[in-house]
Amino acid sequence: MNNYRDHYLKDINRSLIGQKLTVSGWINRSRDHGNLLFLDLRDSTSLLQCVVDNTSKIFSDLSKIKNEDVLKISGLITERSKETINSNLETGEVELQIESFSVLSPCSRSLPLEVNSDNDYGEEVRLKYRYLDLRRDKMQKNLKLRHDVISHVRNFMNKEGFMELATPILTAPSPEGARDYLVPSRIHKGSFYALPQAPQQFKQLYIASGIDKYFQIAPCFRDEDSRADRSPGEFYQIDMEMSFATQEDVLDIISRLLFNIFNKFKSEGKTVNNLPFPTLSYKQSLEQFGCDKPDLRNPLRLIDVTKYFNGSGLKIFESLIQKGAIVNCIQAIGSEGRPRSFYDNLNKWAIEDQGKKGLGYINFENMEARGPLAKNFNAEKLNSMINENKFNQKDGLLFVCDIPQDSYDFGSKVIAKTGQELDLIDKNKYEFCWIVDYPMYERDLTTGKIDFSHNPFSMPQGGMDSLIGDDPLNVLAYQYDIVCNGIELSSGAIRNHRPDIMKKAFEIAGYDEETIKSKFSALYEAFHYGVPPHGGCAPGLDRIIMLLSDNENIREVIAFPFNQKAQDLMMNAPVDINDRQLKELNIKKV
Repeated sequence: MNNYRDHYLKDINRSLIGQKLTVSGWINRSRDHGNLLFLDLRDSTSLLQCVVDNTSKIFSDLSKIKNEDVLKISGLITERSKETINSNLETGEVELQIESFSVLSPCSRSLPLEVNSDNDYGEEVRLKYRYLDLRRDKMQKNLKLRHDVISHVRNFMNKEGFMELATPILTAPSPEGARDYLVPSRIHKGSFYALPQAPQQFKQLYIASGIDKYFQIAPCFRDEDSRADRSPGEFYQIDMEMSFATQEDVLDIISRLLFNIFNKFKSEGKTVNNLPFPTLSYKQSLEQFGCDKPDLRNPLRLIDVTKYFNGSGLKIFESLIQKGAIVNCIQAIGSEGRPRSFYDNLNKWAIEDQGKKGLGYINFENMEARGPLAKNFNAEKLNSMINENKFNQKDGLLFVCDIPQDSYDFGSKVIAKTGQELDLIDKNKYEFCWIVDYPMYERDLTTGKIDFSHNPFSMPQGGMDSLIGDDPLNVLAYQYDIVCNGIELSSGAIRNHRPDIMKKAFEIAGYDEETIKSKFSALYEAFHYGVPPHGGCAPGLDRIIMLLSDNENIREVIAFPFNQKAQDLMMNAPVDINDRQLKELNIKKV
């Protein structure tokens, strides 16, 4: 190939036995057996065992080689003995007999973490020395997976007629969503650019420019707190938009894209649910799962049993129901035979970890209801609840009583917690679903004000007629989320492309036309020159890789992430700016 190597290590196999080769890489591990010295050489593709015996003139020099020294080695490829074959390596049937070597770059310092191990050195060490951490096999595989997925996405989208186009990185601040990262302008004193939270307006302007189908692997920037599935700072999404598209068109293209990605790159033994992915309305998802990010691998569901508690004799429940509470029940499938302590521990978790007053339950022994609730429950009401909902009298029942929003929220946590405790979740499955029919508006519980609930750029179902004739809280939008295993991968919408409908939609949320013109001027103006109906979506690339690589922390699949405090420990960012730079930018510290 060149002066440094004749082959990548993965390509060295039995076909090359008897040939003299030159290879280069890092020393992964050395083993001195007295009369024989073994050096495991590593490049980006594989490992190769290299060996020299103590009769060689270079034996002594090679004995001084350290892990992570970068070497160029030349020698003869020979067959390994049967008992030393390593079937886990592409090179496992051969080894290189070292005849000469040169040190291309020594590792001159003690390693802060061992590259050849999976030991956990803690996030602070791993991120400070990320270039070493990325040499590790697990991280190399994550980077390779990321590359392969991006290549697959580009091929898929190209075949579907999408044009890959970039959008600006320096833009105007966003009036919606998370906090912006702001960039001060030197030329325009006192003014700021913003890094885009998403290319939302620009991709719609591409549609207004006559682009039929747009996509890009888009960098996005949000100044928000870290979570396991969200990294502060920078993230990437598979951004797309389509002209003359219905909601069904967008759902179809994204479903096929994700089905293709997960089928191609899933680990051995894992399955992906078939197309078409199930579709739930937002209302259905809330009523069955308590949230709009359901994990379909979990068989547990919420069932509204409020009516059975009226006249039940359970005064606490009856009092709460009179104040607007609802009662959701979860049958703990698979809990047959569990001792009462199982339910008491769930109740303890509800109180101590979730800050609730408790988690009601009924357990069954010999088909008879047991526990404090059952003891005080009107027998006729209890039997009606069990029979009409076809509850089996083997698995226990869990009860959440609260105002609807809190009942759903806590109910979703009970479903997740109980599913884990009962080992109901099949980790070898990828279960996708779409959530559709989101409310266009919601009422702020503190101020009483009506505001957008999801995406202000969405087309209301029913168009102008629904905005004029319906209660705003009953208006649904053409908005949709794609969820996999309880993780939201993307939100999307059919866009509001009509300026008159946009004006009315914002008016209902308390924004006048001048506000629209000032905050969304380019988009609002463009819509006056004839724009096709359009819609799009933007699945999160980092979350996709996280799921495919079986990682629970998104930083494992990002090459150079911030830590949980939004710091880059390797580059020491953010940094203080000197007075000269501040003066240039017309900024003063306070």
